[in-house]
Amino acid sequence: MRILAVGGGGREHAAVEALHRSGAEIYAVMKNANPGIIARSAKYRLCSETDVDKVVEFAKECGAELAFIGPEAPLGVGLVDALQAAGIKCASPTQAAARIETSKSFMRGLVEKHKIPGNLGYASFDNAEDCEAYLKTLKTQIVVKPVGLTGGKGVKVQGEHLNSFEETMDYVHEIFDANIGGAGVIIEEKAVGEEFTQMVFCDGKNVVPLPLVQDHKRAYEGDVGPNTGGMGSYSDANHLLPFITSEEREQAIDIIRKVISAMAEEGCPYVGTLYGQFMLTKDGPKIIEFNARFGDPEAMNVLSILKTPFADVCSMMANGCLKDVEFEHQATVCKYVVPKGYGVKSETGKDISVDEDAIRKAGAVVYYANVDEKDGRLVTMSSRSVGVVGIADSIEEAERRCEDALTHVKSNWIFVRHDIGKRELVEKRVAHMKQIRGQ
Repeated sequence: MRILAVGGGGREHAAVEALHRSGAEIYAVMKNANPGIIARSAKYRLCSETDVDKVVEFAKECGAELAFIGPEAPLGVGLVDALQAAGIKCASPTQAAARIETSKSFMRGLVEKHKIPGNLGYASFDNAEDCEAYLKTLKTQIVVKPVGLTGGKGVKVQGEHLNSFEETMDYVHEIFDANIGGAGVIIEEKAVGEEFTQMVFCDGKNVVPLPLVQDHKRAYEGDVGPNTGGMGSYSDANHLLPFITSEEREQAIDIIRKVISAMAEEGCPYVGTLYGQFMLTKDGPKIIEFNARFGDPEAMNVLSILKTPFADVCSMMANGCLKDVEFEHQATVCKYVVPKGYGVKSETGKDISVDEDAIRKAGAVVYYANVDEKDGRLVTMSSRSVGVVGIADSIEEAERRCEDALTHVKSNWIFVRHDIGKRELVEKRVAHMKQIRGQ
């Protein structure tokens, strides 16, 4: 099957590797020369992933039968709609369905209208004055988010990033003055607990859950520093997480099923991978956000252990006939190698070397992300560079393999959050959740 793959990051490299294992013939569009994707592609084109006309032209030229779009930006500008109009089926959502991510106010309103469990208190604003008046009425801590897309870096939490009313209003003004996210501000109730990611495959009506994953957004060890797109993540061999029960997971999956049903009722059926970010609280899972695609890095965890051919999964989603999907019962630990300064101001254009064979021998896999090839050299760009995933029968062993493999990624201009997946941090999560439950 000829499949168009759009995007040049680590999430997209993981998807392309899974498609390659399925025997698909891959045609890739990306804005950077990702060497992992290039190696698996019959043909590729470097251009903006949001240049709809160029992407559709390339897809038609290559005779693509199916498309998989990795990043959120091309979904937000309607790439799927244009590909479908050109007769190319897609395993990704339309522009209307992608609003579940591109408009946080749409998502909260949908959940509220359809009385879906797990919603948080919220209010959205198109100006700073009304937002300030509302904030003055609140007595509890809140979360401030731009309504639109910010690459996973726009969220600021009172008590963590914002330590006074003045700091909160400074950030509100910054969002409006700099047009961050492009569509206003949303204020949400602060949920207390442990975050987890429940992703699903969906064909518009049927939902198939993926293994649970926990991401780590903070830049530095010990969960401190600025928010990032995600410094790493882990999953367990039983597809749960050490601090969550199967009943609590089922509650999250039920919320997602209700969201999918609501979207179909609203005339924008959801097709593709849906990412559900939840906070497990003393009252069960609460919705933090939905993304209209795989999480990054979470895609690397789940796609590395996918047993069902990914090309078949994409075809089932696009054709409305999704059935069971199998995953290996193995644990995974992913750690991102990022350029120094990432989260504030990244060191770009710096050489980085990757020994793929040595990483494989260490029991891990490597996915190239925000890197580029310049004159035969691999160099860093402004975001995360390389994801390394250790795979084993336990989280502890997967973490050890990941650490062994990381020694084969070399540069003087990189850093890693080494605490991700380590026993101490996982046990800290378990203890925190016990405290939240009052056990």
